[in-house]
Amino acid sequence: MKIFRIGIAVALVLGLLLAGWLFLRGGPSSVPREASKVDAAALKDPALVARGEYLTIVGDCASCHTEQGGPRFAGGRVVGTPFGDVPAPNLTPDPATGLGEWSFEAFWQALHAGVDRHGQFLYPAFPYTSYTKVSRDDALAIFAYLQSLPPVRQPAKPLGLGFPYSVRNTLKAWRALYFREGEYVPDPAKSAAWNRGAYLVQGLGHCNECHVARDALGGMRSDQSLSGGQIPVQNWYAPDLSTQANGGLDGWNEQDIVALLKTGQSAKGTAFGPMAEVVARSTQHMTDEDLRAIATYLQSLPARPRVSYETSPLDTTAILAQGAKVYDTRCADCHGKDGHGVTGVYPPLSGNSSVNEPTGINAIRVVLLGGFPPATKGNPRPYSMPPFAQQLSDSDVAAVVTYIRQSWGNTAPLVQERDVIKYRHTPID
Repeated sequence: MKIFRIGIAVALVLGLLLAGWLFLRGGPSSVPREASKVDAAALKDPALVARGEYLTIVGDCASCHTEQGGPRFAGGRVVGTPFGDVPAPNLTPDPATGLGEWSFEAFWQALHAGVDRHGQFLYPAFPYTSYTKVSRDDALAIFAYLQSLPPVRQPAKPLGLGFPYSVRNTLKAWRALYFREGEYVPDPAKSAAWNRGAYLVQGLGHCNECHVARDALGGMRSDQSLSGGQIPVQNWYAPDLSTQANGGLDGWNEQDIVALLKTGQSAKGTAFGPMAEVVARSTQHMTDEDLRAIATYLQSLPARPRVSYETSPLDTTAILAQGAKVYDTRCADCHGKDGHGVTGVYPPLSGNSSVNEPTGINAIRVVLLGGFPPATKGNPRPYSMPPFAQQLSDSDVAAVVTYIRQSWGNTAPLVQERDVIKYRHTPID
């Protein structure tokens, strides 16, 4: 059955690529330099530049466009995808290797339509599928800020995609399936705070790029936004963001959401993995008003269908007993015998969205590699969890994670040794 499914997926990929190559070979036209209608002096307005700096923080642009140890926004960091590696380009105003020769119109086309100034389709590792919702005024402010940076000469790294993914025109078929161009349109029936939150979450914040499942072609599910999904290549699970019944944040209030985004920690949970970086580089620097707007929007997400997991055919009595013993020895001193943790210090495990996510990936990786919340202004010295990869066997990790996922009201499926083995040897990203 697995081979059959893989065969279908491969046939679908090849069919789409063939359609894109044979029937949709033509790409968009390049943007001429004279298309820019923006006065160069206007780009130097300090207020515009300052607003653009804030918006790049909201968009977390520096995270992808800054190589570790390299100049800020000079590119070089490689974004891993299931289809190969895509290096992030240089956004400084260097004329040879950055945006120095770009007009605002070309920049707007890239952000809004996913097409570069030469008319080439951009790979959706750059989340233009979300950035298309950004307003033209905000795009102008971002461009002004990027143009104010010191130019850094740093050529782009080679694209790490093999054939046929390296043929950009085949993206036309992908775009026809998954991309809908268009700025965010406010909902007049909603409050200003709700609309601001929706604009930030759907657009610059590009939250759906991680917090939704993707199919075999890398397309995001369109039927249920922000419903959670495994992050490709990185192997973390971004939880469902609904605060309503059966949502990943079921029971979270506005303060819980704001606290997590501002400090990396709340009474309901702590930011680990990729989310810790988002908090450190982006959300902790956002205004309280914007954070509350995000919370307002997330609290409006609908309730989710109740998920009933199949009962395991395995007798879990022994594994739960083993897990309880490991938990009592290694975990209870911090997280408590009742799994409630210590508010503001150690996160609760009961009802924790990272514990209860469907795959068990997050809990396995935290047990193996440790949990390291971000250091923020609101929480400069967070308590971290040590790694247990050297102390616990694959059997022990599977047992304690299963015990945690099935205790104190948690009802997530068990994990097995084979799952631990897989993620024990997954590189940290």
